[in-house]
Amino acid sequence: MRDLLDSINGVISKGSELPFSVYTSVHEQTLLNVPIAKPLLIIVISGDKKLGKDSEFICHSGEFVFLSDSPAIDMRNIPKGNSYFALLIEFDYEDFNGIPGSARDKSEYFIGDTKPELEKCLQQFIECSSWASEKIISARKNEILLLLHDLGYKNVVSMAGNRQISYKLHKLFHKRQFQDVTTSYCCEHLAMSESTLRRKLKAEGTSLRDIKSRARLGLGLHLLQTTSESISLVSEKCGYQSQSRFTEQFKRHFGLTPSELRKTKVTD
Repeated sequence: MRDLLDSINGVISKGSELPFSVYTSVHEQTLLNVPIAKPLLIIVISGDKKLGKDSEFICHSGEFVFLSDSPAIDMRNIPKGNSYFALLIEFDYEDFNGIPGSARDKSEYFIGDTKPELEKCLQQFIECSSWASEKIISARKNEILLLLHDLGYKNVVSMAGNRQISYKLHKLFHKRQFQDVTTSYCCEHLAMSESTLRRKLKAEGTSLRDIKSRARLGLGLHLLQTTSESISLVSEKCGYQSQSRFTEQFKRHFGLTPSELRKTKVTD
């Protein structure tokens, strides 16, 4: 997977906003209740990833795991050799358009080998990501999903999930930078009454408060993993009024503080 890794490092060095993420660590990370807001493909390039409350399944180097939009999952990233290194790609619901099969047969996840065909497809996606339009990026994501289906992963369409109201609100919180997103504003944005919104969210097993909390903490985790921004700045971007409040909530949710997470990424 050397060519894929080289492509990732080459694009990241350009410093532009990208439609994928890279998570790394040199020490073991254990993160509880990691929110999965959208269907997520994780390609483990080095190290191991254990997922589930009792390490229910393990994704080794050279494998991938595709997670549906489950509310939360425990993750353990284990370096083997020099580091843990994984490529993460989130999918929007529209990226699944045209994928054969039925989304009704819900699956929480599946694991597979990163075969040469998939590696080449991912490499092409990475290399175009720094210049391509949103329409092209979506088409490339759709291409990845179609390839997975053609490689025998027929349940890929079931990863699309059914938490579409939660997803729309998650996007809204990010777009508004967690400022002034009241219940009435959400209802107006979605063109539905407050009672209808609450009923639909209850059917998806969540609430407006839970979505906001998971969106803030999910963004915090992402920024701590992918940037060198100060914890104070990260807490501000996540809509917290103080770093101490952010640290408290982060620790309660993930089981470690932002500082402890950052230490897993630094060599002794």
